[in-house]
Amino acid sequence: MSRFYLTTAIDYVNSRPHLGTAYEKITADVIARYKRLCGVQTHFVMGNDEHSQNVHRRAREQGLDPLDYCNQMEQEFRDVWARLDVSFDDFIRTTEERHRVGVSTMIQRIADRGDLYDAFYEGPYCVSCEAFKPEKDLADGLCPVHGIKPEWIREKNHFFRLSNYRDGLLEHFHAHPEFLQPEVRRNEILRLLEGGLEDISISRAGQLWGIPIPFDPASVVYVWFDALINYASAVGYGRDQATFERWWPADLHVIGKDITRFHCVIWPAMLMSAGLPLPRQVFGHGFVHFKGQKMSKSLGTVLDPIDAAEKFGADPLRLYLVKEIPYGQDGDFSWDRFEERYNVDLANNLGNLVNRLAVMTDKYRQGRLPATPGAPGRLAGVAEHVVRRYRAAMDVYALHEAAFAAFGLVDAANEYIAETEPWTLARQGQQERLTQVLSDVVEAVRIAAVLLLPVMPGSCAEILRRMGETRAPKELRLDVDAVWSGATERVVTKAEPLWPRLEAAPVPAATAATRKEEKTMNDQPTAQLPVPVQAAMLAVPATLAAPEAASPTPAAPAPAAATSAAAAPEGDKIPIEDFIKVDLRVAKVLAAEKVKGSKKLIKMQIDVGTEQRTIVAGIAEAYEPEALVGRSVVIVANLKPAKLMGIESNGMVLAASPEAGLPTLLGFENPPPPGSRVK
Repeated sequence: MSRFYLTTAIDYVNSRPHLGTAYEKITADVIARYKRLCGVQTHFVMGNDEHSQNVHRRAREQGLDPLDYCNQMEQEFRDVWARLDVSFDDFIRTTEERHRVGVSTMIQRIADRGDLYDAFYEGPYCVSCEAFKPEKDLADGLCPVHGIKPEWIREKNHFFRLSNYRDGLLEHFHAHPEFLQPEVRRNEILRLLEGGLEDISISRAGQLWGIPIPFDPASVVYVWFDALINYASAVGYGRDQATFERWWPADLHVIGKDITRFHCVIWPAMLMSAGLPLPRQVFGHGFVHFKGQKMSKSLGTVLDPIDAAEKFGADPLRLYLVKEIPYGQDGDFSWDRFEERYNVDLANNLGNLVNRLAVMTDKYRQGRLPATPGAPGRLAGVAEHVVRRYRAAMDVYALHEAAFAAFGLVDAANEYIAETEPWTLARQGQQERLTQVLSDVVEAVRIAAVLLLPVMPGSCAEILRRMGETRAPKELRLDVDAVWSGATERVVTKAEPLWPRLEAAPVPAATAATRKEEKTMNDQPTAQLPVPVQAAMLAVPATLAAPEAASPTPAAPAPAAATSAAAAPEGDKIPIEDFIKVDLRVAKVLAAEKVKGSKKLIKMQIDVGTEQRTIVAGIAEAYEPEALVGRSVVIVANLKPAKLMGIESNGMVLAASPEAGLPTLLGFENPPPPGSRVK
């Protein structure tokens, strides 16, 4: 069996992890879970960096022995990672004996190679970075990361001959272009190497908190030199050669982009000096910003990941971080965007699909779908294409593209329901076709859940259970279980919605006059479109949540429309200038439900590309709510707000209404993306 050794950067424990730290661990966990899903024996290591002077200072501030403080923080970190469902296989601490042995062994081998010498260091040192800062790297005399003035220190240290390895590193980068990704990080380090390297201090004098230099107990190993060796000591370096040979070299180091110099210059040079193989790849991810700034404990721009997870759950947070931030680039977190994506991706899309599929299967087939020997519909081809895209993206750590690919299958399943209308098949007595359609959608949902297991492990395990999967997720394999199969009977379970939809803030209670207007409007069969649009078709009354620029005052409801599609009288013709004032847009229906107390109104949640809106349309006599989900429609997007049955709304959905007939929504053979202009 192939193997995969994956690490993340180990974390300072001077405070709890923030969302930026959690981003690294979650994305690495997605990679680890994907490798396991592929049947690869995976060893995923995380840990804590405890030999920091900042950690020592923090312990003293709390009146604790540094090791006691680190013991407490280990539990806090483990609790956070457990809440976020991070599945590491090993958790290493730099105060452990196994790490001390590994550090001492490597320092001695580097010394034996002749790559250490004694000299004085004098220059700036950032306490927060715990890193020596050449003056050329400062920004107006300040640390560019923390925005503070470094201390000026002078002390006798042991120095590593880093400059000796510049040519060897350049050769390695050119021979292994995949060594550092993404490409922008690789180019940065190449420019650094081409400019030449300076030797670096690897020790601090006069400190007790740290691992002593083997041949100089009065000095301790510099915290960064110490920390990097954890990747080797975690798998037995210096004490268990068999384990070390089994797992080393590491297949992937996942780190933040700000520490690529340590991991892609200093660390490989240390390994070269010690005569050890280099890691196969380093991936430098971007930052998660909050309030427009990098998350930083020292800058005070931190967000506790548990606060975010408690709002909707760990899996929605994991999905947001993976799907919304292109891996390798910077991204931003905001509560508004988090809530929006929760509604769009989970409540209205995947969650609603799982729920209504289970409801229909229970209603029409008592929850049991037999094996379907017939040819599947088009979803089988979509699934095959999606799986190929997903694997290609995951194999190069384009995690965001993989998540988008999986949701493409979810979208296709929703569209397939709208296209095949199972409720119509049931009414018409097309029993075999109904079974085939439901089975196809169940199979599509099952495969989508398999693909999303690394991203949302808990939720997707539950989706698989509801779709009739009886095996534990750890038993599933991508090459077998992401393949279309109609040869298995499925028992589909109906249960509570996985992600209840967030409703908009309640509107103020309606006045008596408003209620009278609403009643009048509801009693009318249709409402009139603006004249330019009515010349082409009749409309169904509809409303959308107001855009930000819209007036907060509800407009008077539109007058009743004629029930004939006859052309407007000659005198009512309008110039093109009037017509182009009407903003027609493509929208996708995410969720739909009947409005209580009305026989004609349906409330829909729609996606108009840049935002979600609520729309109410008088089409209940022509459409069942479930038939609308996943459908693309045309809306008038720039109408002023109005109220229908107490629901504030804006705009209008377009439909053709033959005389004395039911409305038919405008649609598309190949729907363009939501938000596309209709003209």
